Amino acid sequence: MRRLRGLVADTRPLSNEHFRRLWLANIITVVGAQLTVVAVPAQIYADTGSSAYVGLTGLFGLVPLVVFGLWGGALADVFDRRTMLIITTSGLIGTSALFWLQAAAGNSNVWLLLGLFSVQQAFFAVNQPTRSAILPKLLTPELLPAANSLNMTIFQAGAIGGPLVAGVLIPVLGFEWLYLIDTITLFATLSAVVRLPRLPVEDAAKGTPGLRSVIEGFTYLRGHPVLMMSFVVDLIAMVFGMPRALFPEIAHLSFGGPDEGGLVFALLFAAIPAGAVIGGVFSGWVSRVDAQGRAVIICILVWGFAMVGFGLAVGLASHWQTAALVVALLMLVIGGAADMASAAFRTSMLQSAADDSVRGRLQGIFIVVVAGGPRIADVVHGASAAMVGTAAAAAGGGVLVVIGTTIAAIAVPSFIRYRITRTPTISG
Repeated sequence: MRRLRGLVADTRPLSNEHFRRLWLANIITVVGAQLTVVAVPAQIYADTGSSAYVGLTGLFGLVPLVVFGLWGGALADVFDRRTMLIITTSGLIGTSALFWLQAAAGNSNVWLLLGLFSVQQAFFAVNQPTRSAILPKLLTPELLPAANSLNMTIFQAGAIGGPLVAGVLIPVLGFEWLYLIDTITLFATLSAVVRLPRLPVEDAAKGTPGLRSVIEGFTYLRGHPVLMMSFVVDLIAMVFGMPRALFPEIAHLSFGGPDEGGLVFALLFAAIPAGAVIGGVFSGWVSRVDAQGRAVIICILVWGFAMVGFGLAVGLASHWQTAALVVALLMLVIGGAADMASAAFRTSMLQSAADDSVRGRLQGIFIVVVAGGPRIADVVHGASAAMVGTAAAAAGGGVLVVIGTTIAAIAVPSFIRYRITRTPTISG
């Protein structure tokens, strides 16, 4: 029994009332958010029948993510972070309501949909660095890995439920209901944010932050090569290895699903988060790993090989459709578990190493890398699939992940040698 407790997730952070309130609100909010994540590309594909247009969500999401992620991180190092969270959460509620309105009005203009998606991503890009930056103010350093694992587990659990519900409901109710659910559930997070205490920044800079403040964040990061490399290898993993823009076409053409969604479409979207949830539930071992650099490299290599397997399975779907689907989903699950562990290590390293006065900016860079990589992948995979097909695009991306990660580990050996130094516990 003691050994089992050491494997399952550490729930000690939930003893903090503010973290607990935010975490419980996430349980409600994240499913609705994932409904929108699924509904936007599904609506685009239903309107256009093109994976290339679906891939454009990567471009339209990336630009505001980069601009407002970096600037938002700088804002989070100046203004009270509770106030920032109230403003940005309200903005997310507003954009979700606009998604509902356009769908209810029967909009088929893909550019309007992409424009709304850009606005939503701008609010998200400011919200997330601020939200991550407050954790070290609420929790002690030794609880950060557990807190990050709990947060990611809930997020990924919603990413399972969202696609499953969306795949079933889209053909029945239409897109507008998914957007409306997202709008309503976001009020749970707003309630939790409003009840936070004031969260001023220690040694905050004066005035409105601009380009100079953003550059200072990069300068700080440049002096920490281990953290810099954690961003580089994650970009390699996501840009080359995230095939989600291909899921609508794979579900429709390779596995015979309807072009507007369906069960296979939902399963493909849910498989990676399912693996991440499994990894999160059994994440107790993460806090006991000292060689974190090596662990990140191993996790990303597993992710790359899993995406190779996924692409090969899709390629065999025309001959053994059912078996190919099972193998494809299994590969995505394995990849999701590996990505979960990698993210837990990288997030905790960043939060514990940064000074409070630059924590928002570093979290801004972090969110640009973590969320921006998959959006670049959407563009890359959408364009690649148009040239070589979905199977080759997915498998080839996995091969590039393995090659790129190996080169990065060899080029910067200090990263793979990085180990944490534990502070001895004093009793009595």
